[in-house]
Amino acid sequence: MFLMETRRTAILALAAAGVLWGLTVPLSKVSLEWLGPAWLTVVRFAAAAPLLAVIARRGLRGALVPRVGAAGALGFGAVTMLQNAGIERTSVSHAALVVGAAPVLVALIGVGLGQSATRPLGWSGYALALAGIGLVAHTGGGGATALGDLLVLGSVAVSAGFIAVQPKLLAGRDPAAVTAVQFAAAALFAAPVAALVDGAPQAPAAATPAIAAATLAAGGTLLPFWLFAFAQARVPAELAGAFVNLEPVIGAAAGWLMLGEAAAASQLAGIAVVVVGIVLSTLPPPHRLCPRPT
Repeated sequence: MFLMETRRTAILALAAAGVLWGLTVPLSKVSLEWLGPAWLTVVRFAAAAPLLAVIARRGLRGALVPRVGAAGALGFGAVTMLQNAGIERTSVSHAALVVGAAPVLVALIGVGLGQSATRPLGWSGYALALAGIGLVAHTGGGGATALGDLLVLGSVAVSAGFIAVQPKLLAGRDPAAVTAVQFAAAALFAAPVAALVDGAPQAPAAATPAIAAATLAAGGTLLPFWLFAFAQARVPAELAGAFVNLEPVIGAAAGWLMLGEAAAASQLAGIAVVVVGIVLSTLPPPHRLCPRPT
């Protein structure tokens, strides 16, 4: 019963993180009107790190180890810079849906590392989700480019590796403290890249991009990454990875509703297929039937 409650709580946290992450793509698109991809990464994590560090101050000492910081630099810093650069060059719906490749990559990496053995039903769910992503990514989405999609896909590949190794980093540590340290490492990693590639940041010309960046730091960074780390400490990596597919669903819908991007009927069908795939890939294994005592 306790394990079921733990799993249920983790799934709720993962679902909330996926929904919040889905909003980061349109928020990033608007924020990029002010900041370059690298500076947006710096602002996003530099703003969230101290807030979460205060909340998790009792567990910070245990999280201050090199491998936790290195994982944050790559898994948060490099991933977000690549994703931002891709978002600049493609449509919101394309960027959000390319992210849907993450669960399959997480499962494949987990199998390769001998961490898990995904059930056939789980692989069926991943396949369905990928089919749904294909329906959306190849139709609609004005302003999409192949380079933008490839940059987002590169960020997804690095992110999948991060998700696969994160449970080992979380073992015996406070998830909020680990996330705070990784936020700080991501900001430090991205800062010199931002100075070199984007140049000196300018003051925002309008209020909207600045508000979007602030919302991205709080609602799209601090909360979802913390929730995801909380859940990853309690469930297998491949189950956690499956909920990344909520980001494409929410992100694509936000692109259509908030930014006026075109939505084709096949894209809407693809969204439905993605949702079915998520459900299949996260179903718990059936309990073995125990013989009744005679």
